[in-house]
Amino acid sequence: MRFVDLLNVSVSGGRGGDGCMSFRREKFMPNGGPDGGNGGRGGDIVLEAVSNLQTLADFEHRRRFAAADGENGSGNARNGRSGTRLILPVPCGTIVYDADTGGGLADLVEPGDTYMAAMGGSGGRGNRVFSSSTRRAPRFSEKGEHGERRSLRLELKLIADIGLVGLPNAGKSSILAAVSRASPKIADYPFTTLSPNLGVIQNDEESVVLADIPGLIEGASDNRGLGLDFLRHIARTRLILHVLDVSSSDAEAIMGDFQTVRQEMERYDPDLNVRPCLVVFNKTDLCEEPAASETRVRLTDLFALRGFDLIFVSALSGENIPELTGRIIKFSNKHPRPRSEVRLFANVDILDEAPMIRRRQQVQIVSLHGGGFKVLHPQVERAADRYDLSQEENVARFTKLLRKHRVEELLAAAGAKPGASVTIGRVEFDFNPDEVIDTEI
Repeated sequence: MRFVDLLNVSVSGGRGGDGCMSFRREKFMPNGGPDGGNGGRGGDIVLEAVSNLQTLADFEHRRRFAAADGENGSGNARNGRSGTRLILPVPCGTIVYDADTGGGLADLVEPGDTYMAAMGGSGGRGNRVFSSSTRRAPRFSEKGEHGERRSLRLELKLIADIGLVGLPNAGKSSILAAVSRASPKIADYPFTTLSPNLGVIQNDEESVVLADIPGLIEGASDNRGLGLDFLRHIARTRLILHVLDVSSSDAEAIMGDFQTVRQEMERYDPDLNVRPCLVVFNKTDLCEEPAASETRVRLTDLFALRGFDLIFVSALSGENIPELTGRIIKFSNKHPRPRSEVRLFANVDILDEAPMIRRRQQVQIVSLHGGGFKVLHPQVERAADRYDLSQEENVARFTKLLRKHRVEELLAAAGAKPGASVTIGRVEFDFNPDEVIDTEI
């Protein structure tokens, strides 16, 4: 499966079912009361983090998702069935952004973390809901609301405890295979690793996950090579293993390689260079004496004086591989993985937020370029979408609402002439200010 860690998707909650206008008609009860049921709520779309996925590839060929609509209400006070919730599994470490604004919405870290990506619309109310002591026979109902529609950007930052970084062909994949149960593709040419490989070391307390990040080159933080696409995957690691190729036995050149990687990491995220790290000098089997011993002494001096822990290994011959594995396990035991505390964006329940102060909003009239006018006001737009204007009493209710907000006067002041096209919400009609139904509601 191809590794995919960044893409956009569109999600749409289900539309609520329409309410029913119905009256009870049974034998010996010719004038029964209203019994129209409510429409069912539209289905929601939820993103859920799962542990058995490591890539967003499942979304690559299908980018649009829509939840089921709610069923319409019916007579005999039968409410419509709600639409089924659509759950989309994503890998742990998936960050959700608003694709239009770029704002962060959620960070799904632990298995079971969820985010409400798109809510379904409310179902329309049947006419029995509107029955009262003064309104015995309401002859109107409501349509269901449309569900939320959103464009989301999904970005995967792998959940790994240890990140292996270094220049291409430094031997990161070989070390990953040597210390864990991973089986990465290994070859002697740059950019063998085209996507992060994961390995696991099992100790007594937990499974330690290692990520082999594709080789960095100078300018990776400026989108050169493969580095920029995969630097994000070391953002959550607890320990960074800097893998360096020592086969050249040139201590200064090896130090230069190390500084190149550190500079690119710092340019991408300054916090990465203050994270605990272990310098791993690989390919010692290719070094010949006496240059090998001199290089070890020189490198030990250069790195130890700068406060770096280091180890010389050979992934091919197995030299010091057990010691490297032991040091990784020791670090993991001393610094246990944080649980549910590494989110970049908190998943906030809207119900817990303090209620906003309600303010009376003004109706706005927008003159459209192609001709016509658009009315902007939350209550009026919502009514236009929910009122079934094929029902006479709903037309009267809507007309009363327009009068309350002086919509007709504002349209006339904006230059609307009789017959002009007017759009409110998803409803479009001709402007005829003289044709007003004056029915008491």
